[in-house]
Parts: sequence; C-alpha cells; structure tokens
Amino acid sequence: MHSGSTTEVFYSLKEPDRYLYVFDYGVVVFANYDAAAKQEFINVIKNFANNLVDLDLMEEYFIITNSELLKPVVKNNFVSVHHIDSFLLRIIMLNIGQSVALDYYETLTDELITSSKHYIEQLETLGKIRISKTNLLKYIGKVLNVKNSIVDNLYVLDDPNLVWENEELNLLNRNLKINFDINTRFKDIDYRLQIVENNLRLFTDVLNVRESSRLEWVIIILILCEILISLFNHNT
Repeated sequence: MHSGSTTEVFYSLKEPDRYLYVFDYGVVVFANYDAAAKQEFINVIKNFANNLVDLDLMEEYFIITNSELLKPVVKNNFVSVHHIDSFLLRIIMLNIGQSVALDYYETLTDELITSSKHYIEQLETLGKIRISKTNLLKYIGKVLNVKNSIVDNLYVLDDPNLVWENEELNLLNRNLKINFDINTRFKDIDYRLQIVENNLRLFTDVLNVRESSRLEWVIIILILCEILISLFNHNT
C-alpha cells in the first residue's frame, strides 16, 4: 500500500512488515529495514536522482511500544507509544526526514559562512578582497542556489494533513518538531543566509568600487594619451 503526493510517497509493505517514506528533496526514511535492504533500495533510487549529494547524513530514532501509555512520550532518541500503526509511523518518519533535510542545509550554510569569513579576514588584514569578478559571481550564484533550494522546499516544515483532524497525531507531531528543533533550526539557517547575503552586498560594493577606480584610471590614461598625441602633432 502507498500514499502521497507529487512531493512525497509513503509505502506500507505488509510482507515483510516494513515502511518507506520517500521525499523529493532527496531524503528516504526507512522503518524496520535491515542494512542490506536499505542499501539495496538506495542503489536503485540513485538512478533516478538529479543531483547526487556526497554527504552521509542519517539519523536513527527508535519506537518503543508500551500498552500502558495513554499518549505518546517523545524523548531525544526514541518515542514511546501505545501501539504502532501506519499513521503514527508516517508522522514520526516525516519529522525524521525533515530533520535530515535540515542537516543538509545546515552543512551548506556552514560552508558559505566559512568561505564568507575568509573574504572578510582579507578585508581586515589587506584592506581588499582577493577575488575576481567571475569568482564572486560564482559565489553569489552558489548562495542564491542554496536559498532557492530552501525556498522550494519550504513545505518541509508544513504539517501533514493527517494531524488536522487527529489530536493525538497533532500532539505527537508538535512534540517531535520540538524534539528535533525543526523550527528553531530552520530559523537559524535563514539567519545564517541573511548574514551571507549581507556580506555579499559588501563584497559587491567593494568590487564595484575597484572596478570604478580601474575605469577612472583607464579614462585618465586615455585622456593623457590624447593630450600627448595632440602635443606631438602640434610640435611636428
């Protein structure tokens, strides 16, 4: 059995009793899969990926059943529930997928912050940036690509339709978001990107000043050449 949309697909496999959640932002969540079965599926789905990421990002989260519980209890690395069904699993797997996606964007923004810091240190020590206009434009393109990718996948934070009419699932979803710091981490990523964008504006201004100064010198040299040519022609 499977269900989903154009952005995600949830599979419930009864024989054996396994569950699979595939997201279009590049995350796959497994439930009750052994290592070999996971790798087999990953090897297959890689053939349909547009851009493979050379990062080994994963999270492991346990589900414990306790028939005495009246409501789910969420902890750092496990959740205790009264029973397990596909709806409950879908909410848990969704939050794990969201967390891994945020891990990826945190890694990207860390790289952007680090490279941005390198240019800021150049400004501090040298009073200039050692970067060509082409490389700066490439850097700007990389930043915009990361931000656009996050914007395209903003639904990563959306609550699934399942929780709208089920208070138990809604409570579980909220507690899982708190446990995985979903909203806090997203805001932190957005804040980091704002810092990088502000730095980019500074770098662009510095580069424009440099280009403007260079253009002024070119104009001065051309005028000087014209004067010298005029003087030479006048003397001859």
